[in-house]
Amino acid sequence: MTQEHQGSCLCAAVKYELLASPRAVSHCHCSQCRKGHGAAFASYGSVPRSALRILRGAASIKTYASSETVLREFCMECGSTLFWSRSEGQFADWVSIALGTLDTPFVPQKHKHVYVESAVPWFNSSNLFPQVD
Repeated sequence: MTQEHQGSCLCAAVKYELLASPRAVSHCHCSQCRKGHGAAFASYGSVPRSALRILRGAASIKTYASSETVLREFCMECGSTLFWSRSEGQFADWVSIALGTLDTPFVPQKHKHVYVESAVPWFNSSNLFPQVD
């Protein structure tokens, strides 16, 4: 049985629900995710796009094409990073959710750190990089 999850942006202008538990949970250290989050890395989990329902604030979601095939979505009221997705290719029908925006508990069964070669030097990450599967 799938647990429903709910989330929102910082100012709560955008509220959403997930009709499936996030999968493919990763903590991304690439420069785009770091800049988008303003943090050492960004944590995301993916669901089929059909499992994401915007409950409130769809008009407050701004989309930014960070590359030819990647779309990033954020709240244009408070700036919270919400989602990213591919505009084409194998996973174009999936959306990745910024896990920090979840309002309900979520504990992934497995997760991993990706693009660790791009990690910032000021973050002591020696205890985080071992893969947890």
